[in-house]
Amino acid sequence: MNKYDSEKMAGMLRKYNYSLTPDLNSADVVLLNTCSIREKAEQKVFSKLGRIKKYKVKNPNLVIGVGGCVGQISSKAILKRAPYVDLVFGTLNIHRLPSLLETASKGNAAVSEIFSEAEQYLEDYPISRKSGIQAWVSIMHGCNNYCSYCVVPYTRGREISRKCNDILNEIKVLSQHGYKEVTLLGQNVNSYGKGTEEGITFPGLLEKINEIPGIERIRFVTSHPKDFSKELIRVIKNFDKVCEQIHLPAQSGSNKILSLMNRKYSLKDYMEKINTLKSSISGVALSTDIIVGFPGETKQDFQATIDLITKIEFDSIFLFNFSPRPETVAAKLPGQVNEKIKQKRFNTLLDLQKGITLKLNKRLEGKNVDILVEGKSKTNLDKLTGRTRTNKIVNFTVRAGTAAKLKLNTSADGDEIFQKEIGSEVSNAGKGYLTGKIVPVKIVRSGLYSLDGQVIN
Repeated sequence: MNKYDSEKMAGMLRKYNYSLTPDLNSADVVLLNTCSIREKAEQKVFSKLGRIKKYKVKNPNLVIGVGGCVGQISSKAILKRAPYVDLVFGTLNIHRLPSLLETASKGNAAVSEIFSEAEQYLEDYPISRKSGIQAWVSIMHGCNNYCSYCVVPYTRGREISRKCNDILNEIKVLSQHGYKEVTLLGQNVNSYGKGTEEGITFPGLLEKINEIPGIERIRFVTSHPKDFSKELIRVIKNFDKVCEQIHLPAQSGSNKILSLMNRKYSLKDYMEKINTLKSSISGVALSTDIIVGFPGETKQDFQATIDLITKIEFDSIFLFNFSPRPETVAAKLPGQVNEKIKQKRFNTLLDLQKGITLKLNKRLEGKNVDILVEGKSKTNLDKLTGRTRTNKIVNFTVRAGTAAKLKLNTSADGDEIFQKEIGSEVSNAGKGYLTGKIVPVKIVRSGLYSLDGQVIN
């Protein structure tokens, strides 16, 4: 979601004659788009600002801006700790960025503007996308769940779903320009459409996107287990473009902790949905979020989480130590867990999951899988890289004749095309011989983080 917002900002500013630069010395504006989901992420913001300060000393006209979630909830703290910052804005007034920058560039005083609720959705603004193959598409923003540890409802506001036709039009234009995969974004995609006049549910939206020619793969994040329905499982099973890769955050294996987290489901509820997914969808890949050291977590509670991970065997997990966030209920709960205990538990789960991931990856050796080619491998320029439908990274080789052709054709940068009808700036960058295509690959070796393969003739 944060990266998608950054693409929106970049596209918006290009419309006003700004261009991106990798060189801070030549920048007229530096924007930090921030995250506050964990305390560590927020600390990084102030560390980064400290490093940027020297560029302001060299160039007094440099405009430094802070947006995103930290800007939304900590605007006063930012201006107090970093008085050289010229602009602070939040997640709900991104559309005001050009005018805010114009005011800030005059240098009269720091500009701070935070909206408490969304004024409009960003339908009329361009997007500067980095990839010409895969695209993020926001279908909603905000959250109504108020999990006791989560700051999102305070930083992104209440749930608002985009209009179905706006989403479909955006994806149709992406398809016309060669995009093959879309990932639908929302804090809780399962609740898409609630409270709208259209009456279209998330499974219904997936069905409509599945009909768009040219789009080969559809992914989505994030799902809340309480809203993960049998109808959604039916759509994943029966509609060929919807990838059988599901991220379903469990957070804990303990009913007591789930209740304290205000997750609104039990361990039994969660396991029933996982079992239904496994029995209904062949080869489904599962991932999850786990929070370690939530207030009140005992050895027994932690063991319940170990048991959950061991029983389900997730393909991957996103593991976090509990971090108290401002305004959240969990920050004030008794039984805060010692940091050393948190880290020990974190390491235990990390080691457990590494073994599971490697075991599951090893099962793919010798099997043929379809890969959406993304381009050259970052670790080995003699290979190409791409992902399976279950989102596993595969680095692979091709026969000599094809490799020579690839070498000649993958260097083009291509030009960006501005689509006025929906305000989307997309890249039709030189895709090379196989980049952007789906090819069959035989897996010859499996590692923890990626797989190696060979294109099947």
